[in-house]
Amino acid sequence: MPQDRLRTLDVDALLEAFLALGNPDDVYAFLKDVCTIREVQDMAQRLAVARMLAAGEHYTRIQQVTGASTTTISRVSRALNYGDDGYARVIDRLGPLAKEAAE
Repeated sequence: MPQDRLRTLDVDALLEAFLALGNPDDVYAFLKDVCTIREVQDMAQRLAVARMLAAGEHYTRIQQVTGASTTTISRVSRALNYGDDGYARVIDRLGPLAKEAAE
């Protein structure tokens, strides 16, 4: 287990819980139980922002399409450029669907 302030045994258990779910409906049900509606919406918005940034969209267009603030867009951009490549991995694995959703 990597040593950092976020990665704890409880966080690892949460990660295992996501991995144990076999389909989108199960993940959705789990997210609804674990998160607030706003938290799920915020995570979905951040992913949409990441997809659009990866596709080369400008901040203004991203704001118009997603409703994200410039602060949110900047934070996602920073994570894309200097983070742990989590967004990049998801975008790569989603393939064309990620690109279509960003348009």
